[in-house]
This record gives sequence, C-alpha cells and structure tokens, in this order.
Amino acid sequence: MTSEGSTSIILEDLTQPLQAFRTHLENVRDRVVFQSPVPSLCKSEECIVGIDEAGRGPVLGPMVYGISYCVKSNDDTLKKLGCADSKSLTEEKREYIFTRLCGETEHCGWAVDIISPMHISNCMLRRQKYSLNEISHGSAIALIKLLQSKGVNVCEVYVDTVGPPEKYEEKLSKIFPNISIKVSKKADAIYPIVSAASICAKVIRDLTLKNWNFSEKVKINQENGWGSGYPGDPVTKTFLAENMDHVFGFPKIVRFSWSTADVILKENAAPVEWSDDEDNVDENTTTITSFFNSSNKPSTHIFFKDRNLETVNFL
Repeated sequence: MTSEGSTSIILEDLTQPLQAFRTHLENVRDRVVFQSPVPSLCKSEECIVGIDEAGRGPVLGPMVYGISYCVKSNDDTLKKLGCADSKSLTEEKREYIFTRLCGETEHCGWAVDIISPMHISNCMLRRQKYSLNEISHGSAIALIKLLQSKGVNVCEVYVDTVGPPEKYEEKLSKIFPNISIKVSKKADAIYPIVSAASICAKVIRDLTLKNWNFSEKVKINQENGWGSGYPGDPVTKTFLAENMDHVFGFPKIVRFSWSTADVILKENAAPVEWSDDEDNVDENTTTITSFFNSSNKPSTHIFFKDRNLETVNFL
C-alpha cells in the first residue's frame, strides 16, 4: 500500500544509496515512494518506528516524509550511527549517516514519500480544500500501512507532531489500535528512531532539489541559485519574480498555493476570470434542492380540511 496516486520503488542495491536514488529521479513526477528492502528479522521481531518530514515550509520543492524502523532489541544501533535532529547536522554528516543506515540491512529499514509541489498545490487549491496538515497526516498514515503491508512487525511508533500532538496521537491510535503511538513536539531531538527518519527525509529532499530536472526555461542566479527556498528569502523571491510566465505562472518546482507565489501572480500575471457552471444554468431548470423546500409540501387532504383538523408539534 502506498499513498494515493503514488508510485512505489524498492531500491534493492543500497551499496551506494545516493547514486541508486539519483538513477530513479526521472520517476519523481507527482508523487513517489522510495523504500529499502525489508530485513527478514523485522518481520519476526518487534520493531520501533519513527516518522518525520523535511521541506514543510519552503515555497520551492517537494515535501518529503520519512519513516525509519529498527528491531527494538537493536535500537542502540541508531545512537552508534549518530542519529540526531537532521537540522543540527551538516549536509555531509547527514549523507554519511544515511549511507551507514542503508548498510544496516539486517535489522533496519526506511521509506520516503516524496510529495511534489504540484501535488501539494493541487490539494490545497481544489474546491474541497485539503490542507497541508491533512496531506502530512495522510502521508504518515500511508507509510505506517506500507510497513504493515510489507510484513514489518510494528509495535511502537514515534512521530514528530503536525498540529496539536494530543489530537494527532488520538487520531493515529484510533487507526492503529494495536500499536503504541507517541506523538511529540521536536520528537526528532528526543527519539533516535525519529532522528533517523528526519535524516532520510532531509537527505532525499536535498538530492531531489539538487538534481531537479526543469522542463521549463528558467533563470537561476549562478552565485546564489534560488536561495533557501523559504518564502522570506530575498534570493528565493527574486527567483520567483524572474521565472514567472505572464500566462502559465511558475515552473513546477514552485508551490502555487503559497501566499508568496500567490501575491506575485496577482500583481504580475494576466488576470483570469473563471466561469462557474452555476452561472450557465437554465432559469427554467428545476434544482434538486427545490424538492426540499417547505413550499413543496403536499396539500392537506380534504378529510382533514372538512373537520378543521391540523397537525401539531406538541399538546
């Protein structure tokens, strides 16, 4: 089982995990899940699981959800690998730990859900809104179900929260009643298994951005690139302004649903008028709601009229 509409790819050979991932980057279109092979020991022994994300806030690039798992009796391996909050580690250190994690093929595994900017924008801008929190929750739930479908013996799950931790924990516990769930703020700094998930997500997001294949003609600053990708970054704002098409908007790397992008579009793009189907409805057409109006109630039978009988709501 994978996230709705996503492609799932198992990276069988992880002797060089970064290179293995790069060879599959052309498959990253709307949404794709990459996963390591499941160790046989993880199917027979109880496993702890960690979940975290990378790239929630930027206006550029995908959001990546990572899930890591390890045989509970071998969880000290994660500490030996140096698993810590990915934001406190250098890029080189993260890649080093990720490579070593991929080498722990007997009792550890991982998966990442790469959610493209286009997918995020489509969800958040559709008529029936689907918020970023809902996208995040949906990804975490789908990743847990993915492990279960692969036979991983999941006994404990630790999650870095999105929104109020109590409500999120209650939500997950209802879906997975037989699993011990713990949702916490800054869980990646508390639980090494969540740190491992955070590192997986961050490494894969960074690789995706570095190797982004633009199908559009873009202007990129040779010195600063597109900056950090965060809305408040002046370099990122310049990238957005210089790469906005008057009619088609931004390249696919941009999240159209972010307010930063929306403001630039409103100020510089061609105005668009969207016609609503309701505006074209024939005036003589009977709407379905009209059948529920009080004026359409059946008339009182003559038997009741002759006897001056009326319905009442109380005595």
